[in-house]
Amino acid sequence: MNHQAKKSCLTRLNRVEGQIRGIARMIGEDRYCIDVITQLQAVRAALNRVEDEILRDHVDHCVEHAIQSGDTREQRKKIGELMAVMSRAR
Repeated sequence: MNHQAKKSCLTRLNRVEGQIRGIARMIGEDRYCIDVITQLQAVRAALNRVEDEILRDHVDHCVEHAIQSGDTREQRKKIGELMAVMSRAR
């Protein structure tokens, strides 16, 4: 993973960690259900952004390297990994 992507993902994940603690606190304080759900949706969106960034970095480096290498077996492997992870996301 390149340095900038790694730094960005770690920053986002630290923020998500804080949001999760906040949600637990909200539930403990019997906060309004819709407020809790709104925060859960924000966490889900933040995790999706981290996932997108990691996927983009993977394509920019790992998949690109496989394509440039000319190794068809490695290319198929990387494309297969992408297809598998995208299938699980549905």
